[in-house]
Amino acid sequence: MKVATWNINSVRAREERVLAWLENYQPDVLCLQELKGTDDVFPAEATNALGYHCAVFGQPTYNGVAILSKTPPEDVTRTFGDGVEDSHARFIAATINGVHILNGYFPNGGDIDSDKYVYKLAWLERLHAYLDALDVNEPVLLCGDFNIAPSKLDTANADKREGNVLFNPTVRGWFEKTLERGFTDTFRHLYPEEEQYSWWDYRNLSFPKNTGMRIDHILVTEPLKERLQDVWIDRDERKGKKPSDHVPVMATFAD
Repeated sequence: MKVATWNINSVRAREERVLAWLENYQPDVLCLQELKGTDDVFPAEATNALGYHCAVFGQPTYNGVAILSKTPPEDVTRTFGDGVEDSHARFIAATINGVHILNGYFPNGGDIDSDKYVYKLAWLERLHAYLDALDVNEPVLLCGDFNIAPSKLDTANADKREGNVLFNPTVRGWFEKTLERGFTDTFRHLYPEEEQYSWWDYRNLSFPKNTGMRIDHILVTEPLKERLQDVWIDRDERKGKKPSDHVPVMATFAD
């Protein structure tokens, strides 16, 4: 089973790239973030033609998440279902081939002193409450654009970036607490010393200089950890015309 995650930064702008990537790599599941469009603008017919079923949670202009899968997703839910009023389309979940797939577009946070950062921290705590209600002895996969770099290995120019909304003790602590809840960071598990990134700013020649961050993650519970075979960050997808600022991350699991 191959499961991938990718912040595409606008489904309209990146439709051709997404379709080409699906055709080339044939993941069983592809989780998308930052669709920046409502459900009706999602290219469902084109993805269906490639053999994928779509579960979409869109929003005009901002946010938006989707799960594409070769087998029909079951038990699809949108939002945490915790009764909190939230207009952001940031979370979708489904069961696919017996695996509970959770796909999130985590808040960026803006600036440390902003209301957006307050919202980010509150959203993270709501996610922890959601995770606490799950059975970590079952196969659960949490993926998406976390907007969190877990360590200095995941952050170019880490000393300069220390203290920003993507890289500070509070968000790193949240990530660590998620692992303590029974999840494993698949990439870091297989590649404990590798310095690879999944996001590069469009500005300041960040990609040519490789001043990126690893903020797109696939976390799994023990049943999936035991089946984990490989994790791959598709750096080449950042090349060419009109790329997203993020690239796909894909994990492969034994059947």
